[in-house]
Amino acid sequence: MKPPPFTYHRPGTVEEAAQLLADLGEEAKVIAGGQSLVPLLNFRLAAPDHLVDVNHVAGLDRLAAGPGGVEAGATVRDARLLRDAAVAEAHPLLVEATGWIAHPVIRNRGTVCGSLAHADPAAELPAVLAAVGGEVEAVAWRGGRLTTRRVAAADLFTGPLQTTLDADELVVAARFPATGPRTGGAVEELARRHGDYALAGVVLTVTVDGDGAPVEGRAAYLSCAPTPVVVDLAPALAGGPGAVRDLVAAALDPTDDIHATGAYRRHLAATLTVRALDRALARARTASEVPA
Repeated sequence: MKPPPFTYHRPGTVEEAAQLLADLGEEAKVIAGGQSLVPLLNFRLAAPDHLVDVNHVAGLDRLAAGPGGVEAGATVRDARLLRDAAVAEAHPLLVEATGWIAHPVIRNRGTVCGSLAHADPAAELPAVLAAVGGEVEAVAWRGGRLTTRRVAAADLFTGPLQTTLDADELVVAARFPATGPRTGGAVEELARRHGDYALAGVVLTVTVDGDGAPVEGRAAYLSCAPTPVVVDLAPALAGGPGAVRDLVAAALDPTDDIHATGAYRRHLAATLTVRALDRALARARTASEVPA
């Protein structure tokens, strides 16, 4: 399999990359890790006239982690998140979710921002961004200058492989806010084979009060809809696992496909939520130094 012909561009600065995208418009695609784009090219499912390679753009490899959360530049690889001690301390939920992504060879090349811009509803990182209320930063060359805007996760994803980003915009960073005090998180998913896309998955956070009782909960689901679905679990937390299961089952409406029926996905998502909630609660109570 070979990709269709294209013109290759290798900008060295953000400004140069943005100007290229402004000039080329919808005829261009950005490539960083290429773990999603290259297969599409090889299968001739995508045929851009131009590829803009941002791997040599100065500053896009920035990775910062601290009490406020994690910020990853456009060329930060998934594997780098997994081995960064500061990221693990600042955002264990992000690291746990990244560990579910495909296989090491994919994580060695795949980028955090690339996954978000690709917007695959079966991918883990869009669900994490939605669960923690994160955002991406995008730039564009307009009016003879570089413009910047921040797009919240709730406003980013519009459908399978679709976002509100314009063709001339380049995602330069993604921000994942820390989950906060007395809060634990967990990720659960199920696939037919290890490393495959999940039949259903959940990224969940829960916050406890001073006595260790859950008071807030938020879950984002992958492989259950055209975009990540966020469900507020708070109304059901006091009712225990059964109430949470019923809430999730009522909130999700997956469709049938060749991999699973919608009913099975709904049941699976609810079951995975209960499992994730149990682990997240234990982590929240430990972090709060509250006896379980």
